This record gives sequence, structure tokens and C-alpha cells, in this order.
Amino acid sequence: MSIPVVGEPAPTFTLPGMIVRDGVRTDDEYDLSSEIGRTIVLAFYPGDATPVCTAQLCSYQEELDEFGDLGAVVWGISPQALDSHEAFARDSSLTFPLLSDTAGTVIRDYGVRAPGLGLRRSVFVIGPDGIVRWRHVGLVGLRFPKASVIRAEIEQLVR
Repeated sequence: MSIPVVGEPAPTFTLPGMIVRDGVRTDDEYDLSSEIGRTIVLAFYPGDATPVCTAQLCSYQEELDEFGDLGAVVWGISPQALDSHEAFARDSSLTFPLLSDTAGTVIRDYGVRAPGLGLRRSVFVIGPDGIVRWRHVGLVGLRFPKASVIRAEIEQLVR
């Protein structure tokens, strides 16, 4: 699949995910189409507890309240299973949902699959209307968009 372009409808999906809040893990199904009306930040990352992924998701965690103040929700997506996500969330104090795409279906639908690497580190901002409003797709995966850059894009949506 090709990478969705800004202005196109975001590919919808339902994935299993989990969230750790106040030390309690809660599993759920996360359905993008049920989030119409909210801005969603999809952060595709290659692996739990790897140095760059940890830095990336921890930086988004630091901005989580500010994203929330703008009406935006952050979902992390990677190919690892929920138990791996739980350990990562606990070790890194992440309190937003981590979704498990073990089959790689959503990774393929968003065009971010990278042979040998698993996936390209990518961030998509999906507007309340379900349209892709901003995207950053990494080539190698060592760099990621800063939370402040994503926040600025979200702020433009809510003006």
C-alpha cells in the first residue's frame, strides 16, 4: 500500500491495545472510525524498549496533557504483542494506549512497512473528520518528529 497523503481519508482499523494507568493494565479494542470527532496522533514505532523508540514515546508522554488540552489522543502502534507493550509502558511510565499490530496489517495499510526493519518510524495526525492532516514518515527510523512539532500541527487544526 502507498502512504496516505495529507487530505486523504485515513485508513480505518481496529487493533487490540492496552494502557497502563495507576499500575493497572487495561486491554481493549481500538477502532479508529469510532474516534471521529477527535484528533488522533498515530505514532508507528519499530520496537518496544529500544533506545530511539523509548526517547520518542517518552517525549510524547511529556506532552500528553498538552495534546489532551487540544482534544488530541495519542496511540502508539508497533508489531509487538500486548505483554511486550505492558512491560515497555511500565518501564517508561507511558500512560497512552499502545496498540499491537502483530499481523502488520495496519502497518501495510499506512505504507510504512520497511523490509528488514519491520516498519518506518512514522507519525500521522488524523483530523476529527478522519482525514490525514499531517504526516512524517522516516526513511531509516533514527529520527522522529518532536512533540512540539506535532502539537503545532494539531493547534492549526483547532483554530
